[in-house]
Amino acid sequence: MNNLKKGFEYEMRQIYKKAKNECNYRPTRYLQMLDRYGGLRTAKRLLATNRIHEGLIKLYLLGRLDLTVEKLVLKKKYRILFSEEELKRAKRRLIDLNYSI
Repeated sequence: MNNLKKGFEYEMRQIYKKAKNECNYRPTRYLQMLDRYGGLRTAKRLLATNRIHEGLIKLYLLGRLDLTVEKLVLKKKYRILFSEEELKRAKRRLIDLNYSI
């Protein structure tokens, strides 16, 4: 399980790097959360409410929903780290933004 969490952490940080390098978008609050809480806790915090976070909106406007926490959470190998409610919330957000899952 630790290797799975480390892999998830790595991919969460890759989201930041790709957003910065490929979209010229620097989600600084996201990076601060990663540094403070780590990847798994950051994802869970972002999925804890029904409110759509600003990073998701920005990535939607940039046409890059593939770089969202919601997309990463739904990867088959990481689903075990999340509750059914968290997975449903991630999926619903992407569907509401017309992203094919």
